[in-house]
Amino acid sequence: MGTHRPPRSRFRSLLAAAKCRTTLVVVLTVLVVGGLHSPQDVRLVHSGSDHELDQEPRATISIDGVDYPNPLQAGNGKSVDNATTWENSRRPELLEAFRRHVYGESLPLPVEQRFDVTADESSGVTRKTVTIGITGPHGTGSFDLKLFVPNSGAPPRGTFLMIDHRGSVGEDPQQSSDYAPVSTITDAGYAFAAIDAEDIAPDDSGTYRSKMINLFHDPGAELPEDAGRTISAWAWGASRAMDYLETDPDIDPSRVAVIGHSRSGKASLWAGAQDTRFAAAVSNNSGSTGAKLARRGDGGVGAETVADINSSFPHWFPPTYKEYDNREEALPVDQHELLALMAPRRVVVGSAANDTNADPEGEFLSYVAAARVYELYGLGDTGLPSPNWKPPTDTDFRGPAMSYHLLSGGHGLSAQGWDLYLNGDLFAR
Repeated sequence: MGTHRPPRSRFRSLLAAAKCRTTLVVVLTVLVVGGLHSPQDVRLVHSGSDHELDQEPRATISIDGVDYPNPLQAGNGKSVDNATTWENSRRPELLEAFRRHVYGESLPLPVEQRFDVTADESSGVTRKTVTIGITGPHGTGSFDLKLFVPNSGAPPRGTFLMIDHRGSVGEDPQQSSDYAPVSTITDAGYAFAAIDAEDIAPDDSGTYRSKMINLFHDPGAELPEDAGRTISAWAWGASRAMDYLETDPDIDPSRVAVIGHSRSGKASLWAGAQDTRFAAAVSNNSGSTGAKLARRGDGGVGAETVADINSSFPHWFPPTYKEYDNREEALPVDQHELLALMAPRRVVVGSAANDTNADPEGEFLSYVAAARVYELYGLGDTGLPSPNWKPPTDTDFRGPAMSYHLLSGGHGLSAQGWDLYLNGDLFAR
């Protein structure tokens, strides 16, 4: 990322000295260079046949009989047939297209970033509150990262970083709910971290700029048409939390998954697509502008469309995305390409059979279509018994880098879903 950080050993010695309650202050200074950390014909048929790879490149692929953008045809018309070309050429091209047409331009790196850490132990868990101070060209603000690390004597199996748009994660290590079962997660040997999305960009069309966005854009001026709004800001906040997790001696930064449900699931996918430090991106019931294919419209089940989401939540995406209301076929990208941007890292799509608003079939088809890019790395196995809808419910399907499940219930992040995530070996190949 170009961000200078103190050696991990310094953090280890400082935190080790804090047996009960300590405060740790770290100041990071970075250049404002913008952006986040990052270092053939394809025909997909969902009527019983396998994916086919033809010889001549084509601009579209067929998904369930409908033409969609081909993730493996570059803008110059050439076929992308290897991982190097994908990473060096096609992947940056797709990221730019998603920024320009869907999510908007991300907030840049802070001018200065500060971590104030308070830690104590309770119920066999080290609890840390990290106040992340952000300085931008137009001011200074902060938001908190809550971190719970099991004191099992062994390193955590991994860390789940939640983008929490409900403000549901409190201070108690023993708190438990279907949405954020902290004690269940730590008892399973994982660390759990959460950021409150409202502290980054309030989920309100009148005030969404008031926390982080106005630090980087003149509060007295209109936002640029292509500037990211709420969903983009939440994804940016997850990356700032990752900045801290890279420095924490209790956390293995190579084993961090960003997770979100519903609107936060959209943000978790966008965070994972841009920031390659995340080992996995978990999207739970993310629906429109998340895992669901945009060109399916309402999917024949009354699902949320691009026009619906822009009308109901005008502060989530920039005006440039609203140009595609009721004309999704004009989008130069679609959501199977967003899932593919996680390759070769793990992408996880959790759907629910009765969640018609999110169009679970559209999420499934998007997941299957993304596998073609994973095949460049030899990781194209989706774990599914068939590429055809509908898969068995309440079963975890896991390939070497792709995971999927379809729960039998409705829209929600449930204990059953968490059980699948915690037992899904998301950090193993």
